[in-house]
Amino acid sequence: MTTQESKKLWMACGVGLIWFLILLWPLLGIQPEGLEFGKTFKVFGYIAVAAVFIMFFYQIKEAGHLDAVGDPIVSAKGRFQELYEKTPRWILLSIVLGFAIVFPLVTGRYAHDVSISVLIYICLGLGLNIVVGLAGLLDLGYIAFYGVGAYTYALMSLHFGMSFWLCLPIAGVTAAVAGSIVGYPTLRMRGDYLAIVTLGFGEIVRLIFNNWMGLTNGPNGILSIPRPDIFGFELNKLWMLYYVILVIAVITIIAVYRLNFSRIGRAWEAIREDETAAELMGVNTFLLKLLAYAMGATFAGFAGAFFAARMRFVGPESFTFLESAMVLAMVVLGGMGSIPGVILGVLALVALPELFREFELYRMLVFGGTMTLMMLIRPAGIWPASRVGRRSEEAD
Repeated sequence: MTTQESKKLWMACGVGLIWFLILLWPLLGIQPEGLEFGKTFKVFGYIAVAAVFIMFFYQIKEAGHLDAVGDPIVSAKGRFQELYEKTPRWILLSIVLGFAIVFPLVTGRYAHDVSISVLIYICLGLGLNIVVGLAGLLDLGYIAFYGVGAYTYALMSLHFGMSFWLCLPIAGVTAAVAGSIVGYPTLRMRGDYLAIVTLGFGEIVRLIFNNWMGLTNGPNGILSIPRPDIFGFELNKLWMLYYVILVIAVITIIAVYRLNFSRIGRAWEAIREDETAAELMGVNTFLLKLLAYAMGATFAGFAGAFFAARMRFVGPESFTFLESAMVLAMVVLGGMGSIPGVILGVLALVALPELFREFELYRMLVFGGTMTLMMLIRPAGIWPASRVGRRSEEAD
């Protein structure tokens, strides 16, 4: 690395730290009792020292002084990857599934609560992955189908006395119908226009939940939703509910995997890469895009039904645009079109922040910075899909 390049890097680092200080001071320095500077500069000092250390480390690495340490690490990584590729998939999956089954037996209530949230978001992320990752359709109102599934179970269980297991497929079908209704007007749209329309539909559904007092009880929500039961025995413990959502998540993973490697999945990927070329090759883009919306919404409906049963309450404030943005971030961060990537993205955005809960205000700051750094280092995601093509203009 030349001296001029080194100066540019240090200048960029300095400008970045100044901007960070400008953003940090309003968060920590403005207090109800007045202005405070000590806390801001203390946190900034830690970040500045870490940034300088990283810059020194990066320049030493670029100069080749760490090759003696890096080469064995790269070699070990290659051997680990080779061992992973040779290991039968059923062994790896059996280990993961065994850990998931044993997990509630060796952990406490807090871990059960977090793991249930992780599994719910895995269902949501994999459902959105069909729409965004496989078919290439940007959907910013996806959380509306989650709400449709939740309200479907809440209304049918309370007004008709139907059990959770009977309402679960009905919630999926209802959400699929809602997905088809939302998807139909957007099939001729692409890019930003598609995103704006799906965002609008998501807000419309939320407003219906909020204003239809006779059906949804408006902003007050629906209370006393029954929990799932087996032969009359109510599953009222968190660890019991964990196994219910684990079964739903496993079914979702298997279904999405089968769809991904089916003829339908190949057709979705063809639409994602070049819709015009796919249509010229005989792919029914209209029907398959509608199917992508319906299938993605189905898994959101399943997750929504469980969410209502777990919380025993459902209200419109649970289905805001922020939730849609979070699910989309999980898919993009993990790797669009990749099932393991989506699962890792959910773990990164749901489970990992819980480890930093004790840091209070700094938790989201570290979390946002980590996400930004991740997108710069691995823009394709944590675990990119193995089958992703490139458009001709991207290659140029």
